[in-house]
Amino acid sequence: MARRTTLGSLRTALLAPVLAFGATLGLAAAPAEAAVWNTCDQWGNTTLGGYTLYNNIWGSGAGAQCTWANSGTNWGVWANHPNTGGIKSYPNAKKVVNRRISAFTTLTSNYDVTVPAVGAYNSSYDIWDTDYDYEIMLWVNANGAVGALGDHQGDVTLGGHSWGVYKGKVPHADGTSHDVFSFLRTSDSTAGTVNILPILKWIKDTKKWMGDETIGDVQFGFEITSSSGGLDFRANNLTVSAG
Repeated sequence: MARRTTLGSLRTALLAPVLAFGATLGLAAAPAEAAVWNTCDQWGNTTLGGYTLYNNIWGSGAGAQCTWANSGTNWGVWANHPNTGGIKSYPNAKKVVNRRISAFTTLTSNYDVTVPAVGAYNSSYDIWDTDYDYEIMLWVNANGAVGALGDHQGDVTLGGHSWGVYKGKVPHADGTSHDVFSFLRTSDSTAGTVNILPILKWIKDTKKWMGDETIGDVQFGFEITSSSGGLDFRANNLTVSAG
């Protein structure tokens, strides 16, 4: 499987210099939607109903991309990225939870997405601690030449799904790095519920890969490597609930 380089919206802004954006990027019009918000800007973002939406085009060699939203939980992306290697973007919706792992009683998410049958991408959660030392990715589906960073640690059934687990490090421009734990669902899914808390507790208590970290962001989005010709990605319903 292909190795990932880096991903997510806030890591680009907080952990590394902004990647140069192609001056020749042409912004195509978004598909017609009865949307309350839309943007084709590289870093376009808004907050709706407690969720922050990001267009988040950050990778080298990216093409055009537009994000629209009917609400914080119902939104979509049109992207036309060339058929080349490397992640081009991670359009996503973010819910801030700001709680130590031990302080959660529940942390769950429902997802319902429509994704294309072609292209190279994954549909994934990207979960961060508040210091951005640890990143937990949960891939619910993937297509094309994409794969997780790091070494395979085996398979595990947690949170209502079976996952292949990978452990690696993402390097930063200043010579530091952060840990990334990737959980790749063993069969693709476009709708379901993920019980996130048992996954965090397994990383903390069973594997002891991190301590009782404060979880800041729970993001869900589409990590797109290629979508030549223009493809649609839709989050028909995406909710995150913490208790």
